[in-house]
This record gives sequence, C-alpha cells and structure tokens, in this order.
Amino acid sequence: MAAKVRNLRVSQIQADEVRRFVGCKQRRKRPEHDPTWGDTWTYVALDPVSKLVVNVTIGDRNPRTTGVFIEGQAQAVNGTFQITTDGFAAYRSAILTTLGHRVHFAQLVKVYRATPEGERRYSPAEVVSTEVVPGCGMPNPELICTSHVERSNLSLRLGAKRFARLTSAFSKSFRNHCAAVMLWYCWYNFGRVHKTLRVTPAMQAGISDHVSTVRELLEAA
Repeated sequence: MAAKVRNLRVSQIQADEVRRFVGCKQRRKRPEHDPTWGDTWTYVALDPVSKLVVNVTIGDRNPRTTGVFIEGQAQAVNGTFQITTDGFAAYRSAILTTLGHRVHFAQLVKVYRATPEGERRYSPAEVVSTEVVPGCGMPNPELICTSHVERSNLSLRLGAKRFARLTSAFSKSFRNHCAAVMLWYCWYNFGRVHKTLRVTPAMQAGISDHVSTVRELLEAA
C-alpha cells in the first residue's frame, strides 16, 4: 500500500477509527503486562467514490497517532479535497496543521441516546441527532458524511476474525495485530472485488489493472 497508494487525485475522504484490544482489555491491564497491550485503535481513511482505503494507522487514540494518520493522508493524496471526520478533537489540530491549505474540512458529530437499563452490552447505541462542525475551507454540505467509512468498518469486523466481539480470537501481539490488519486492508484494496463496482477499489482508482491474490500481496511486501 505504501508503494501503490500515493499521489492520488480524490474529491473527498472520510475518516474514522475502529477500536479493538491486544492481549487484554484496557481496564484489565496490569503493570506486569506488555506495554503494547490494551485498547488499540485502527484509523481508516476511505475514498467513498472508488471505495479505496487510502491510509491506515494503528495505535492509541491520541493526538500523536492522529497526527501520524493525517501525515499519511498528506503523502497519499495530491491536490485539494474535502475531508469529513467524526467529532474526535485531535483531528482539528492535526488537519489544520498538516492539510489546512489543501482541504475543505468538517466534522460530523453524532449524539447518542443513553443506553437503557438492561440493554445488551454490544447492541449499537441509537443516534438521536447529528451536528456539523466546520473546520476550514468551504466544505460541500452534501459531501459531509462518514457512512461509507463506517460501512467499511463493518467489512473489517466481518472479514478479520481479530475484530470479532465476544470471542477469544483477539490479537495477543501488537506486531502480529498490525501485520494482520494491514494484510486485510491490502486484500480489501487489491484483491477483493466490490459488489457494486464489480472491480477492486484499486482498479477503480486506477492504480491496479487486475485482481491480486493473497500470495501476490505477500510476495510484493
């Protein structure tokens, strides 16, 4: 992905994060545990037109990881584009510092209803309202959306067993977690035919001319 997903021309980007844990959940982490254990976040940037994942960053959900994630987008995408993120505060400073002169930026903040007493732990919370918070430039209101990247998060949970909830399939090593996640996204971009597009996202974006096999991806790496 580092070699192929570069110098792209896109009109818009949607960004989001997916939470999982390595070794143990954050609340069960002890001083004697590996420091890389605990909650781990996968930042994802998606072009909703080609469905191409243009950048992935894995780490803590903090300003440092957010900054690395946005730097990756700056290297992957050329020209001016619109970017929409969720309400995470660290996005604002990272985007204004790194991409402020190149993007039209807005945040889509979702307000969730409090979980009713007795509701199942993993049932999704209900969204009761959304608020658009302008960041910079002149974002097109019709393009302020995170639905496509959130749908790709579902594909990640269905396609990568490490993200399945209520199982013992979680990662036990941060290094192996990163390798598995990046392999899955390489396959998503270059080897998985999108049902609507009928080609892979990489082919739709013009950076590949065929459907890649997993062996081909591993050999290329």
